[in-house]
Amino acid sequence: MTLKDRISNDLKVAMKSGDKLRLETLRSLRAVLMEKEIEKRGPDFNGLKPEDELAAVSTAAKKRRESIEQFEKGGREDLAQQERSELRVIEEYLPAQMSVEEVKVHVMGVIASAGAEGPKDFGKVMPIVMKELKGKADGRVVREIVKELLGGKQ
Repeated sequence: MTLKDRISNDLKVAMKSGDKLRLETLRSLRAVLMEKEIEKRGPDFNGLKPEDELAAVSTAAKKRRESIEQFEKGGREDLAQQERSELRVIEEYLPAQMSVEEVKVHVMGVIASAGAEGPKDFGKVMPIVMKELKGKADGRVVREIVKELLGGKQ
């Protein structure tokens, strides 16, 4: 079952149960996936690939995290709480996030294999780590860990 199918099935369940928050969040996710599908259409299009679906849902989660941060800065806790609730629903469709310790171990392995020695190698390490951890770890967390382990400021 594709992620799109899973979201559609869960959308039907949310409609029947009357869970408005879940219903609206799933509708927005479905819309994001439909937009991605339209964007990818071409002569040899056979539907979204799992990585495309994951990227679209990850982007939706990232937007919610950014909104939470902005609402908290603006003193709008009510709106921040709404975004947190939506984020919890979206995260159900993402792979389990790695812990900070797991990310550190992975980054140390990449640093060792890439032969990175200092802050100047940030640009060599970061793309490798992000490609390998796509959807499994927050990019900001990864960035901070890479900076910390390379011992420099970016």
